[in-house]
Amino acid sequence: MIHIENKEQFANEIKEGKVVVDFFATWCAPCRMLSPVLEELEQEKDIKVLKVNVDEQFDLAADFHVSSIPLLVFYKDGKQCGNHLGYIPKEDLEEILEKTF
Repeated sequence: MIHIENKEQFANEIKEGKVVVDFFATWCAPCRMLSPVLEELEQEKDIKVLKVNVDEQFDLAADFHVSSIPLLVFYKDGKQCGNHLGYIPKEDLEEILEKTF
């Protein structure tokens, strides 16, 4: 998992491959539940997970109009190809990733 520190880093990280961007906050219980699921999937699947703390990265959160978290945004080779709002169990997220990528 890569913690995003700025817009430039974000832009560079989404350029290639299958990327899951996790907009989260440390105080968010569903976000904390989702994090280990994402860690497992990153190890098992051919994906890269980017973590964007909405409390620290206001500009990125605003760019994506984040009003609820956790918000997952999916990219393939630099192009946004889907999203999911809220906690999701591992099996369901695996299914979404298969359809998305």
